[in-house]
Amino acid sequence: MIEHTNRRIRILGATERPTASWVTQAAKNPVMDLEDAGNRARYLIRDRDGKLPALFDAVLQDAGIEAVLTGVRAPRMNSIMERWVQTCRRKLLDRTLIWNPRHLLHTLREFEHFYNEHRPHQALANARPLHPLPQPITHPEDIAHLDIRKREHLGGILHEYRHAA
Repeated sequence: MIEHTNRRIRILGATERPTASWVTQAAKNPVMDLEDAGNRARYLIRDRDGKLPALFDAVLQDAGIEAVLTGVRAPRMNSIMERWVQTCRRKLLDRTLIWNPRHLLHTLREFEHFYNEHRPHQALANARPLHPLPQPITHPEDIAHLDIRKREHLGGILHEYRHAA
């Protein structure tokens, strides 16, 4: 799932053979998380996949969330999610050999953390989804004193850059 306002992603799970009951449970988990956090979503944009049963929409409707179906062959209706899927494939899955479902979930959770905590987004004025924009550097002499350290994740696939304290 992705929140359109702040581009925060949430990995709900992964399975080789999604069933109607698995998908319904995957819908219940973020609904409970939103209720626990005191947040409220009004809409969920979803495609017309046959794996999403009527019970999926009922779970959302009980929580006050309206399911909006995308048009047939209209990928631009959910372009933010489509772009994230492309990013995930290009930056992570095309560069990683996945061994089993547990390894896939670990890799996706690491990417979720990286995407939400460290990766700047152009649509958010280069902010990170879970952090405000940093204060701009106004004096040129401050640039000379920046001590930036690089930290690698997932064996060097993802790079995180931070100012050293």
